[in-house]
Amino acid sequence: MKYRSVFDIIGPVMIGPSSSHTAGAARIGRAARQLFGRKPERVMVTLYGSFAKTYRGHGTDIALIGGVLDFDTFDKRIVRSLEIAREQGIEVEFRESEEVPEHPNTVRLRLEDERGATEVVGVSIGGGKMEIVELNGFELKMTGNSPTLLVPHQDRYGAIAAVAGVLARHRINIGYMQVSRKEKGSEALMIIETDQAVGQKVLDEIAAQPGITGATLFA
Repeated sequence: MKYRSVFDIIGPVMIGPSSSHTAGAARIGRAARQLFGRKPERVMVTLYGSFAKTYRGHGTDIALIGGVLDFDTFDKRIVRSLEIAREQGIEVEFRESEEVPEHPNTVRLRLEDERGATEVVGVSIGGGKMEIVELNGFELKMTGNSPTLLVPHQDRYGAIAAVAGVLARHRINIGYMQVSRKEKGSEALMIIETDQAVGQKVLDEIAAQPGITGATLFA
């Protein structure tokens, strides 16, 4: 494993007791909140593997909901997150799955309100780090370590080139790119990590390209 800095070895500043079961879980919850884009009315949490067996004792439940409430890993309000969610009128349900996941610290979060729903699968990989591995049925790999564009589109020729062209015109370099699709010719999703910041003007220009159905920045 490669470490970018000494902080990757020491671990994150956090509310304990476990970097993987609390800090990583809080970051998954916060990522789900950012991808949903607003406070949810309902949160369905399905836990797998080690998360399912130890989530109460290790504080994974309060960490996940703290993240959904947009609390950072060191925010002391995390310990009261379930109570705060109830006070805000957010319905929370936890389910323990017997399904064996690829990674033991896996969770599926479904955030809902009257406007729609977002479903996210995340894994806590240790040291407070996490990866989002599924978004609304699309397989992906997203860490949030770099600005990340999520571009839903129709699976057709020219869509990827159009988005790359917009980024090139704004002198934004692509560091990593992945395309996920449910089936040939149907819905698809571009996941693009960039070396430079992406502003709203660029997002609007991308969303206006033929075949593109939206553009969201995850950072």
